[in-house]
Amino acid sequence: MTSLIVGIRFHEGGKTYHFDASGFSDLEIGDFVVVETTRGKQLGQIVVFVDPEGAKGDQNWKSIIRKATPRDLVLRQILEDKEAQALGFAQSLIQDTSLQGVKFVSAEFSLDGENLIFLYAYEGKKDPELQGILSDLRDRYPENHLELRRIGPRDAAKIIGGMGACGKGIRCCTEYMTEFTPISIKMAKEQGVSLAPSEITGMCGRLRCCLMYEHEQYIAAKEDLPERGKRVRTPRGEGKVVRLNPLRQEVLVDLGESGVQRFDEQDIE
Repeated sequence: MTSLIVGIRFHEGGKTYHFDASGFSDLEIGDFVVVETTRGKQLGQIVVFVDPEGAKGDQNWKSIIRKATPRDLVLRQILEDKEAQALGFAQSLIQDTSLQGVKFVSAEFSLDGENLIFLYAYEGKKDPELQGILSDLRDRYPENHLELRRIGPRDAAKIIGGMGACGKGIRCCTEYMTEFTPISIKMAKEQGVSLAPSEITGMCGRLRCCLMYEHEQYIAAKEDLPERGKRVRTPRGEGKVVRLNPLRQEVLVDLGESGVQRFDEQDIE
């Protein structure tokens, strides 16, 4: 029997996880299903059908428990209201302590309501001491299994949402990015972007994810261009390359007394 593997997301713009749907032949993209996860039973939405041979991972896929019922959907809405209240309570606890560097960004109930996970961000190198906070949370939610999980600044920014550093109405990470790719300062240099913090830093305080969008195109476009600082011949004389415009295949050359002038790549020797 051929396995039917589907990709499921638990949050809009979230990461896609693979599950075995072999027992459900009538599933369609957009359907909601109930699955078992490390955070307990969760409600997820099918976003893609996956070729089993091309799926990543060890291929020990968990099976879908059932298609979501109207009751599951209503329950999820009720839990979202409870999550907002739980998050507000956790944030209020931090305000009354010296742990001002800790920021609670999300509270997540499992679908059965048994597990409650709080996600928090913290810039320190070591995990903060949160035993007092956890104790207060247990007093408030004695019937739930509680867990505090630390997440990175990019993940926190994705959850919080809001306007991007560029002025875009919604941050790219929140809108559609499902995974984070390592970003380096070299990407900014390759693209000739100003290295001023305000130009390359996102709302998360890290290098902007958009620096990776055109990185490969810039690398490919620069293959036939001379390096900065190299002396070249132009139709107007010999000079030194001071800047490149890879996407336009243009080279800016300092010709001394004639100043800096712009040339197409094919006019450079």
